[in-house]
Amino acid sequence: MTGKLDNALGFYENALRFRSQRQQLLASNIANADTPNYKARDLDFGKVMQAALTNSRPIASVASTLTQTNPGHLAAGSSLSGMDTYVALRTPMQNSMDGNTVDMDVERNAFTENALRYEMAVTMVQGDIKGLLSVLQG
Repeated sequence: MTGKLDNALGFYENALRFRSQRQQLLASNIANADTPNYKARDLDFGKVMQAALTNSRPIASVASTLTQTNPGHLAAGSSLSGMDTYVALRTPMQNSMDGNTVDMDVERNAFTENALRYEMAVTMVQGDIKGLLSVLQG
């Protein structure tokens, strides 16, 4: 029974997890809009979702092969749980004097779009759960 539920809801689990990770990246970009030399990053949702659907494993990231040489350093690859292969630096439309590549208009639009798509996925999974419950209850 749980295998069938996993099959029925697994797509949404992945979609919501990837949308959440992308939202964190976009929020980080917005939070660092005034940080000199900060490079804006974004998760390629289409590629990571396609990899999840085809059950292909992400290519081992550079971060996962790093060695922690000082206990004060952050652990490698801990923040995006293997999805950092699909994270790319955003190409700025206009260069800034301090080397920061965050364009607030682009970030706000991407953040809003991603939030709407996240809400849409939540609504869809709620509908599917209601459908499954009505079938189980008869």
